[in-house]
Order: sequence, then C-alpha cells, then structure tokens
Amino acid sequence: MIISNKTKLATMETSDSTQNETVNLTALLESILFVASGPVSMYRLANALETTQAVVKNLLDSLETEYTTRGLRLQWTGNDVQLTTAPESSDVIERFLGLELTTRLSQAALEVLAIVAYMQPITRPQIDQIRGVNSDSSLRTLLSIGLIEEVGRMETPGRPILYGSTPEFLQHFGLTTVAELPELEEVVDEDDKDLEAL
Repeated sequence: MIISNKTKLATMETSDSTQNETVNLTALLESILFVASGPVSMYRLANALETTQAVVKNLLDSLETEYTTRGLRLQWTGNDVQLTTAPESSDVIERFLGLELTTRLSQAALEVLAIVAYMQPITRPQIDQIRGVNSDSSLRTLLSIGLIEEVGRMETPGRPILYGSTPEFLQHFGLTTVAELPELEEVVDEDDKDLEAL
C-alpha cells in the first residue's frame, strides 16, 4: 500500500496537534495546581479542564515523574492533590522566608504528634495513658499550628474527641500518606531481656 506525501503530512499534523493539546492540558493543570489554596479533587480538576478523571490522572502521573528532578512535588491526600515544594528544599525556603527562627516543637509535643500519627484516630485520654502524663498543652500547640485536627468523636460515654494528622503534617514531613511513616521499632523491656537470659 502506497501512502502519499499528503497523507503522511496530514498524519503528522494530527499527531502534532494531539501532542500540543496534551502539552496545553498539562500546562493548564499545572496552572490550576499552582493557584489552588489547598488539595484539589480529581473530579474538580477534570471539570475545570473539561476532560475525564482518567486523563487528569495520566497528566498528574507524568507531572509527578517530571517533578522528581525539580523543586516541586505533588502532595496527595487521599484522592486530592496539591502542588508543593520538595522536602529537600525546606532549609533554603525557610532561610529565604526568614523562618529559621520559628519555635521548634517541644519534646512533649513531638511525642504527642508521633502517637497521633501512628495510632490515629486517637483520643486525649488514650494519648495520656500511653505517655503517662497530661497532654492538653501539647495537643493545643499541635492543633494551633495545624499538624493535627479533630476528625470525629468516639461513640462511647462522654463522646471524646478523636484526633488525626492533617495534610500539613504530611507536607511538612514530605509524605503522601501516613502509610509512608517508618515502621515502629519494637522496644524490648530490660526486665524481659534478663528473663530471657535465665
């Protein structure tokens, strides 16, 4: 079968226009993510771009691959996505924004944050039981800086508040989900070691 030069040219033009359309959709998607004030759902992105969620997912996958060598990242919160800076850029960004002198979290607040991150959803009495001390002050601090949030109430007498981590927590630690948290090491009690030695 012989294909004329006109047919070849028409095929090339169609291919180029499809490629340009993809580039344009990618650029538009990137623009939306840039101006979004928080995580955006795939449904909302697809509506804005007048395309399907499957197309948006493919575009996001290609952006995610492209960003691995750049200073940006896609931060996922469930099915919602947000454009953020790369975690490894944090020192430079803090210096640029003058944030190096911000207050660091206390040891108590870090303990509470770790407990919430690994055991969420969790109540204050459960946190207090694990730590052996009152955690009200640390919880207030973590709530005020947006690293944890109220995620519901337990269906027990008194209906205590359940706490969980926020998208800001994930972003701060460069995670896409809490499943990416490092595995907890098992701590062996010294008394148990002594018993095993006998």
